Amino acid sequence: MIAMLAWVLRFGFFGLGNAVFPGVVLFILSCLVYGVAFDFFNVSGGLFVDQECDASVRASAQGMFMLMTNGLGATVGTLLAGKVINHYCQWVDTPKGSFLLGDWQTCWFIFAAYALVVAVLFGLVFRTKKQ
Repeated sequence: MIAMLAWVLRFGFFGLGNAVFPGVVLFILSCLVYGVAFDFFNVSGGLFVDQECDASVRASAQGMFMLMTNGLGATVGTLLAGKVINHYCQWVDTPKGSFLLGDWQTCWFIFAAYALVVAVLFGLVFRTKKQ
């Protein structure tokens, strides 16, 4: 849950930040929160798989966890994020080159809302065995 809520915070910082001080501080904070978001998710997920799986399938389960999160999950997330960005942003050609301009704040807030929905659903649905 900490990792999922950290993603909400990270995307929210991106949505609220800007390239002018003090808004740039939010970009820096988003980089710090990324460590919590990424590490808590991968480490806690790996530990959970390690504790819940029988030793005979533990390595396969760890591989499946990484495939689902950093393989399939990352691919699906990238494709869906691309659709959001393509909807709210457009390429603009100038004499100095092409730039992707648009409503980035809305994009980041959509990503934050999605992460919040996933965190809430995870909190409501995920149950582990009590010991």
